[in-house]
Amino acid sequence: MTPPVALNVLGRPLQPCGLDPPTGYFRDGCCRTDASDRGLHVVCAVMSAEFLAFSKARGNDLSTPRPEFDFPGLRPGDRWCLCATRWLEAWQAGMAPFVVLEATHLNALGVVDLEQLRLYAATST
Repeated sequence: MTPPVALNVLGRPLQPCGLDPPTGYFRDGCCRTDASDRGLHVVCAVMSAEFLAFSKARGNDLSTPRPEFDFPGLRPGDRWCLCATRWLEAWQAGMAPFVVLEATHLNALGVVDLEQLRLYAATST
């Protein structure tokens, strides 16, 4: 049996978020999730220097390379599957990064509103 197609917040098939570096809970480039993903890594965000500094100050350093975890560190412009609660925390602090709606999993709507995400929608490149 074929697993169901993951949907994005727009109700369409989930698009890849990024492979350079590989993102997602499964490190397959998509913001897919399952019951083992307690952090709900479902928001495809475009990193900015401001957000990376905010996240580091909140105890989640995403910019420093961690070779022991095969993690190169993120730079502004990189796309990364963020925890929905971290994105909401950043939004509440006025530091939310832009999001790629087509690559943000439908489950994000259990934490954030679609209108909040639409306000921060990244333009296609």
